[in-house]
Amino acid sequence: MYYVVMPSNDIRRNLATEQYLMNQKHFDEPLLLFYIEKPCIIVGRNQNTFEEINQQYVEDHNITVTRRLSGGGGIYQDLGNLCFSFVVDADSEQFGDFKSFTQPIVDALHQMGATSAEVSGRNDMLVAGKKFSGNAMYTKNGKTFSHGTLSWDVDLDVLTQALNVPADKIASKGIKSIRQRVTNFKPHVDSQYQNMTTEEFRDVLLLNLFHATDLAAISDRQYQLTDADQAGIDQLFNDIYSNWDWVYGKSPNSTVQKRQHFDFGTIDARLLIEQGKIANVKFYGDFFGSGDANELAKQLQGTIYDRQHLTEALADIDTTPYFTGIPKTELVTLLAQ
Repeated sequence: MYYVVMPSNDIRRNLATEQYLMNQKHFDEPLLLFYIEKPCIIVGRNQNTFEEINQQYVEDHNITVTRRLSGGGGIYQDLGNLCFSFVVDADSEQFGDFKSFTQPIVDALHQMGATSAEVSGRNDMLVAGKKFSGNAMYTKNGKTFSHGTLSWDVDLDVLTQALNVPADKIASKGIKSIRQRVTNFKPHVDSQYQNMTTEEFRDVLLLNLFHATDLAAISDRQYQLTDADQAGIDQLFNDIYSNWDWVYGKSPNSTVQKRQHFDFGTIDARLLIEQGKIANVKFYGDFFGSGDANELAKQLQGTIYDRQHLTEALADIDTTPYFTGIPKTELVTLLAQ
C-alpha cells in the first residue's frame, strides 16, 4: 500500500487531489490518502445543497461549501477532523461494501485503546454507540475510492448549527437531535493519546495501519505529488470543486417556502429553484404595499439563489412600495436564510 498526506487544508483542493490520483495515476497497490480541512461542508453527489446547509450560518462563519463525487449525506468538518480515502481497483472490492474498507481503520483504532469502535449500519463507524465516522464510495473507469471522516476533536456545536438534518433522518435513529447521535473519538482512546493534535492522531493511525514503529520506516511507501500533478489538481479545483454550478447548480430543482412575521405584516414567499437560480417566486401574506409584489417577483427571476446575488439584484430596487415598513435587508435575510 502507498499513502499520500495532503498538504492543503482546503477541502476543495483535497477532493480535487483525490479525484486526480484516482483517474490519472496508476499504482500497483492500493493507495491511502489522509487529509485535514478548515471548516467546511461537503454535500453528497445527489443532494440539494440549499436544503442541506444553514445558509446564513455558513456565510456568517465563512464555512466553505462544496460537493463531492460520492453519494451519501452532507457532513461538516473542521481542523479537528481527519479524512481518509482508499483508492483501489474496482474489481478488487464490491461497491457498497464499506466494511472491507473501514475494518482496517477500526482495527488500527482498537490499538489506541478504543475497543468499542465498530463498523455499524450502512456506512458508519461508532464508538460507545455514537457515530464518529461516516463513509461514502465512488467508482469510475475501473477504479473505486471509499472515503470517510474521523471526528477526532470537531466543534460539535458548530456542526449542529451549520447542517440542516431532516427530522425524519434523526427520528429513524431513535434519538431527538444530531448532537445526541455524534461524538468525537478523542475521549475514547487511552490517556497517552488524548493530548494529540489531529496531525499526531493521523501519524499514529498511519503507523498502526502499516504496522510500523516510525514514519521513516515507511517513507518509501509515501507518494509525493509532482508539479504535473499539482497542475492537474489545480484544474479540477477551478473547474469543479470551487465552481458555483457544481456546488449549487447541480442541486435538484426544488420549491422553497420562506415565511416570517414582521411588525408590518407577514411575508410568505414560495420560490421555485431550478439549476440553483430563482425560476419563479410568489409572495403571499398580510403585508401592505402600494405596488404589486408580483412585479418585484419578476425582477428576481434568473437570480442565483444566495444572499450575495439577492442583495445585488435588489440593490437598485426600492422595495418599500411592495412591502411597506419592512426593510430591504430583512427581506433579503428572509429569502436567503
